[in-house]
Amino acid sequence: MDSITSLKSLVILSCYISFSLTLILNPAFASHNCDFPAIFNLGDSNSDTGGFSAAFSPRTSPYGETFFHMPAGRFSDGRLTIDFMAESLGLPYLSAYLDSVGSNFSHGANFATAASTIRLPENIIPGGGFSPFYLEVQYWHFMQFKSRSQMIKKQGGIFTDLLPKEEHFSRALYTFDIGQNDLGAGFFGNMTVEEVRASVPDIVSRFSMDVKSIYNLGGRSFWIHNTGPIGCLPYILANFPITSAQMDGVGCATPYNEVAQHFNQKLKEAIVQLRKDLPLAAITYVDVYSAKYSLISQPNMYGLEYPLIACCGYGGKYNYSGSVGPVSCGGTTSVNGSQVFVGSCERPSVRVNWDGIHYTEAANKLVFNQIVDGALSDPPVSLKMACHRQAH
Repeated sequence: MDSITSLKSLVILSCYISFSLTLILNPAFASHNCDFPAIFNLGDSNSDTGGFSAAFSPRTSPYGETFFHMPAGRFSDGRLTIDFMAESLGLPYLSAYLDSVGSNFSHGANFATAASTIRLPENIIPGGGFSPFYLEVQYWHFMQFKSRSQMIKKQGGIFTDLLPKEEHFSRALYTFDIGQNDLGAGFFGNMTVEEVRASVPDIVSRFSMDVKSIYNLGGRSFWIHNTGPIGCLPYILANFPITSAQMDGVGCATPYNEVAQHFNQKLKEAIVQLRKDLPLAAITYVDVYSAKYSLISQPNMYGLEYPLIACCGYGGKYNYSGSVGPVSCGGTTSVNGSQVFVGSCERPSVRVNWDGIHYTEAANKLVFNQIVDGALSDPPVSLKMACHRQAH
């Protein structure tokens, strides 16, 4: 009887070991959350949590009014998609790397700045409209942050609690949301739609180089957003001559959206190649274009209204004046010889567009809801599972 019992135990143990090895060796069976201890974000105003405001001119009211009840360095009335991502992972909101006052980097850092591009822009602030902190510079900032934070952390004192642990860098989630301004720089630089389209392969190639650089510094989990429907933004619709034949059924400019879709296709192809070149990386491509376009094309389904009209702005069909620009939100403009404050609409909670370029907190939350579970991702993994490499 003892020998039979022992044999059964041996068989059960053998099956358990076999099943466990299957889970370990085959990522498709991986089911545990990644428990990311930190997020390191690179990008533009879609994910900037204070970098631009720290380096240049800070946002003024009514920016930040919905959630923070004060300007909080974000180009929105409240939280961004990156904020909701941090919340869902149980992490604090990211401090901007460029913000030297009151920042806590123990669970990551944000290297994004508004107006940032992937490529070196021709017209840089203050002489032009684009940030000097383009993607490669953001990588340089990350490289310095990684090395210097560990040297300073060893000094002890208050730095121990304000900087990430060394092991966080290899276990962190690296997020990217950038590329929209490269297209915008072309459009506003008097390039034709065809010329901007032709520039896309070089833009994407430079993006790939920066991802590889972060991989070489130990990054392993990458969550990469594609670019949104730029042809649905008031700053495009109000500034360029668009015929009715060039508009789609919801009023977006088809030629400009097609360039964004071309960028996204080339980005997706580049990520396929990156997975081959970086065998230890888990790289998730996230289709925020579809998430954002769904809010604009089906606003009623989400309880939204006036998706093509800026909530905070002034002038024209789209409540956006190209002559005043996005700074009109929170600023003043001259109306019949009088200075008028440009404030928020009555209900930002039911609006899609905030200031002509950026989205409201309500829209950012709805975008997050669509991408968090992996429904719009390739491979289709949720945010919490984005450390798991898929079989190629």
